[in-house]
Amino acid sequence: MGSHPAPPATSRTALSPFATLDPAALAALPATTPITVRSAALSAPHLLYLGTGGGKLLLFSLQTPSAPEFLRLVPTGATRPVSAILPLPSVSRVLLLADGALLLADPLLARPVRRLGSLRNVAAVAASSPSPSSCSLAVAVGKKLLVIDLTLREADELEVQTREIAAGPAVDAISVLAWVGEDSVFAGAASGYSLFSTGGGGTGQSVDIFALPESAGSPRIRPLSGGEEVMLLVDNVGVVVDRFGHPSGSSFVFNSRPDCIAEVFPYVVVAGESKLDVYRRRNGAHLQTIAIESSRAGALTVASDDKVVVVATAYKVFCYIKVSAVEQIKAPLRRKSYREAISLLEEFESDGEISKDMISFVHAQLGFLLFFDLRFEDAVNHFLLSETMQPAEIFPFIMRDPNRWSDLVPRKRYWGLHPPPKPLEEVIDDGLVTLQRALFLKKAGVDTVVDEDFLSNPPSRADLLELAIRNIIRYLCVAREKTLSPAEMEGVDTLLMYLYRALDLVDDMERLASSQNSCVVEELESLLENSGHQRTLAFLYGSKGMCSQAVAIWRILARNYSTGLWKDRPNLPETDSHEALAEKMSGEQIAAIEASKILQATSDQDLVLEHLGWVADIDQDLATAILTSEMREKQLSAEKVIAALDSGKVGIHQRYLQWLIEDQGCDDPHYHTSYALLLSKSAMQAFHVESNSREKDDREIDSDVQFIFSLRERLQLFLQSSDLYDPEEVLDVIEESELWLEKAILYRKMGQENIVLQILALKLEDSEAAEQYCAEIGRDDAYIQLLDLYLDPKNGREPMFTAAVRLLHNHGKSLDPIQVLERLSSDMPLQLASDTILRMLRARVHHHRQGQIVHSLSLATNLDARLTRLEERSRHVQLTDESICDSCRARLGTKLFVMYPDDSVVCYRCYRNQGDSVSRRGRNFRKDAIFKQSWLVSR
Repeated sequence: MGSHPAPPATSRTALSPFATLDPAALAALPATTPITVRSAALSAPHLLYLGTGGGKLLLFSLQTPSAPEFLRLVPTGATRPVSAILPLPSVSRVLLLADGALLLADPLLARPVRRLGSLRNVAAVAASSPSPSSCSLAVAVGKKLLVIDLTLREADELEVQTREIAAGPAVDAISVLAWVGEDSVFAGAASGYSLFSTGGGGTGQSVDIFALPESAGSPRIRPLSGGEEVMLLVDNVGVVVDRFGHPSGSSFVFNSRPDCIAEVFPYVVVAGESKLDVYRRRNGAHLQTIAIESSRAGALTVASDDKVVVVATAYKVFCYIKVSAVEQIKAPLRRKSYREAISLLEEFESDGEISKDMISFVHAQLGFLLFFDLRFEDAVNHFLLSETMQPAEIFPFIMRDPNRWSDLVPRKRYWGLHPPPKPLEEVIDDGLVTLQRALFLKKAGVDTVVDEDFLSNPPSRADLLELAIRNIIRYLCVAREKTLSPAEMEGVDTLLMYLYRALDLVDDMERLASSQNSCVVEELESLLENSGHQRTLAFLYGSKGMCSQAVAIWRILARNYSTGLWKDRPNLPETDSHEALAEKMSGEQIAAIEASKILQATSDQDLVLEHLGWVADIDQDLATAILTSEMREKQLSAEKVIAALDSGKVGIHQRYLQWLIEDQGCDDPHYHTSYALLLSKSAMQAFHVESNSREKDDREIDSDVQFIFSLRERLQLFLQSSDLYDPEEVLDVIEESELWLEKAILYRKMGQENIVLQILALKLEDSEAAEQYCAEIGRDDAYIQLLDLYLDPKNGREPMFTAAVRLLHNHGKSLDPIQVLERLSSDMPLQLASDTILRMLRARVHHHRQGQIVHSLSLATNLDARLTRLEERSRHVQLTDESICDSCRARLGTKLFVMYPDDSVVCYRCYRNQGDSVSRRGRNFRKDAIFKQSWLVSR
């Protein structure tokens, strides 16, 4: 339900009593020899040392908390009180300060106590353990400060070395010491606190920290856990400083001046005025007060370790143990003080007193308690903070046991503070009963633990149920993002769909069903079908690869939309944007789109062909996208697709063939011919409709012209690029049409050059295209044939003299003048053709003379080359007795030799080995010839 405000901090139990000792009774001492406790110390394992006012040392075992055991009693040899006890585990000793002398005892008091050195009037002592087998003692004797180094040797012998640290002149007699860190010793005197350094070769340095007022009382120093901080007492204020004497952390303000200070992390414990106060170490907040029973007035003695605190009066010893973080958190949870529990959890987390797993456990426990108190939002917030809580723990709130996921629910023990999980309806009903009972008790004047908000404004069952479902949905949505086992993921998604259905969150249902999910279809089929959520079921089938069932539902939905069984969304005004139009498409269109998404991805050919028809009836573009989809692993059989296509849907047929040929590289002549025929028929029909339309405005006419141009352009490109269709079959279709350019392309494929020229020159009157075609033919007679068409067009047409002159102007140089003159008509105006004929004759004469010049130059070059070769062969070479072969370096003498064009000389044997194309100097004469000036150049 709710929580009361957090109770006062003093009600918190940080320390719990576990034993009370009567030292004299446990030691079986006679009543005539009473003992008074003056000092105490704790040491591992579970050992308690007590020093008495009569110079005795007692040892007790706290291993069994319910029954402490007395172990041994030894006299110290002094009749004065044992004022301090320091366990020294690193050297296996216990140090005692009694009657101003230092004494050593073994940890179990099995041997007699021995004196350490000959020091007298020792006022205070502190210890430090720099290594596992040695320790150092700081000893205060009056104003002097000594350091005693103890080292454990073989045979349990101790090596003792003493050095002095000089104190400053202003330092009074030291009464208390504390060793912090490696070389920092804090000293307290009546005048104030000082800091000594034990480093620097033993000379030491003294620094005054601050002075004490006269009313401050005796100084107190307490080292704090971590070994880097210390607490200095000033009257009733504890000041925390670091090992350099600088203030750090929070100061402690105690209720009274304490007799003793101890620490059980994360608490500081102070004793005084017959009570024990517990403060939080981090911020100095007061947590607990424990009254100490004392028959006589006197100072309290306190000792502590990491878990136990011992408080000693003169005749009794009270033992307390630190309450664990878990137990402290349990207490407010039992009272339903959730705010206090959360505050404690945050405190222990910041102090490092609780593990991460336990933090997650506590958040889960808080969540369940809040859930059963009908505070669903807060409960889910804590569930989300728990890293170890499993989503399956929520399942029993949604489905009754047994169910498919009952075995996944972990059997965790949550301290027994809440009942086991049960369906939401029962949780809410029980909570409302509790609320009604609380209302009755409140009227009767009885306090309850129910939240006042619930009492003043009781919620309804329906509101609580909706709130619970929405928050569980929030938790499951976050859980979906975690790494879960397949079974857990199935449970999360399936139950999430149940909850969406319970609140009729259609958009969320469809979003989950259409995305990648782990829903179990068998668990949801009947639920979604019976509740009318067929769209969600179709999405779910599609996401699970059940394509046949999904498309079948979309087909039913499309039919229902088309027959008016379901209402479409309202039509859009013309001013709506394309985005809004897409959002407000008709239900029939949406059904076709969703079905096409499935059909585009499936390779089931029968399924695609079964549903292609109704999709095409709604949107031919979608049908085309289905047939031409690249998403499927195996493409459909073109033969079966074409056989299944409706002959009336020419657009689908045509675009499918286009995709098959252009994208899939199909080289079947039958499909190429079919595609060409479809394009031709479409172009003819569009051309015919456009030419017969006379009642269109300018905008419609421009649109039609653009469409016809695009369609004819596509037809022309295909007819030109493909060589696999049957041009005669296509020509039969367009023979009677006005598609002259398409006819020209077809006749060209058939090799009918004359007909092609007639169409280009006479029907289309495209002189440039006609001349280009003649150039492609590559024969001069083609130009003559074209000239004949221009000069004698037949069918009563006038000669095309302008086109003929253009032809002669562009290509007359390459034509035979005699043939041209023979074909020129007597009707052709002389002034129109004279310039062209004259230019053609001049070009002919020029071409003839240019050929003569080239012939003469060729003869001269041939003669020059022969003469140069002759000169090279008749060259004289003079050799001496010193001449050697450039290859083998042998003297030539009278040997046969060969000289290369680069003037290198080799013997005949080397010439035969290396050939005549490459000289000894590495020059290849076949690739890098040598040219020398001949008579034609030099003269």
